[in-house]
Amino acid sequence: MFLFLPALNLFAQEDTPPAENPPEENPAAPPIGSGDINYNTGTTYTRGDKTFVISLGLLFPTYFSGYGIVNNNHGLSLGGTGSLAFNYFISPYFFVGGELGGMFASTRAGNMLYIVPFGARFGFQFVIRRFEFPISVMIGGAPTKYLSKGYFGLIVKPSVSAYWRFNPDWSFGLNGAWWYVPQWPKNGYNVNGNFMELTLSARYHF
Repeated sequence: MFLFLPALNLFAQEDTPPAENPPEENPAAPPIGSGDINYNTGTTYTRGDKTFVISLGLLFPTYFSGYGIVNNNHGLSLGGTGSLAFNYFISPYFFVGGELGGMFASTRAGNMLYIVPFGARFGFQFVIRRFEFPISVMIGGAPTKYLSKGYFGLIVKPSVSAYWRFNPDWSFGLNGAWWYVPQWPKNGYNVNGNFMELTLSARYHF
């Protein structure tokens, strides 16, 4: 049927304007999750893109100061840590989100210290082809448990990450972060704790 339409137009009594061609599609990179990504643009993200991140790794006690600590003698060993994080991109480069994590480390006496930090995240990310480099800071609360004692305090956690984009849905990478966990009880026996985190991450894009 459609093959005869050009021939029938030859017998029309009045000229008809030619049909307009459909507008060309925008050659810009498609949104995340829609298929192939143009990694050459450097801006593979758009407003509304989201990521969910799972991280596991090690936590190193670094520098401690305050009441009862002399010459950084904190008594903590190498610990383990993990976290779940959600990020929402408000532009191709800036994101906000939240994070929930946990850590454990033993003492020389064989007891365990636990911290379960949570808070809001704010960050910036730049992209070089398949490599993505988010820089962020998490600010929130850090419930701490040691033997029968507990404390709820502040945590400030700046971090730098490097990811390789495996496909439109997944990327994998390495994180480095610094935990600043102060304890300022009412009795004035203040302690400032610092840890360094090194973790591996899997990041799901949607």
